[in-house]
Amino acid sequence: MGLIPNIVTVARIIMAFLLLWTDPFSKGFFMLYLFCGVSDVLDGYIARRFQLTSPLGATLDSIADCVFVFIVLSIVVPRICLPLWVLLWMGGIFVIKLGTLVIGGLRYGALAFLHTYFNKAAGAGLFCFPVLYYFWGIKAAAVVCTLATLAATEELVINLSQKELQRDKKGLFMK
Repeated sequence: MGLIPNIVTVARIIMAFLLLWTDPFSKGFFMLYLFCGVSDVLDGYIARRFQLTSPLGATLDSIADCVFVFIVLSIVVPRICLPLWVLLWMGGIFVIKLGTLVIGGLRYGALAFLHTYFNKAAGAGLFCFPVLYYFWGIKAAAVVCTLATLAATEELVINLSQKELQRDKKGLFMK
């Protein structure tokens, strides 16, 4: 029973990689995409509900999130017309996130992904981006980039100011 959340997380990683071999925005693409989103919620729910949380599970979940986001971005971004300012903004977010990982590695000797409310909101925004883009156009990119910037900056500040790694810290001004 204790391995079930981690198995769900590893399945998300595998399904994310399978997205690379599907036609973007096809029925198969969206089925895999939906599986990845549902499994992201499900693994955490199972782990918390049955008290199966672990540092390994938290790290696997963050790795699965990164794999999913990078794969989806590599598939979606080339197929939609994003202006240069959005691409530069996305690059800036990437630099902040990379800096956070480097700082976490140096300070804690571990991948310092945090499960803050802003990170969860940014993840939800990224997951919903294809649908939001359909309805809102470029405004959707601005909303998602704003959430991601807030999340990345908060995570960086937390990792710079904490004495020890607290993956489940809910926010800069919260426990």
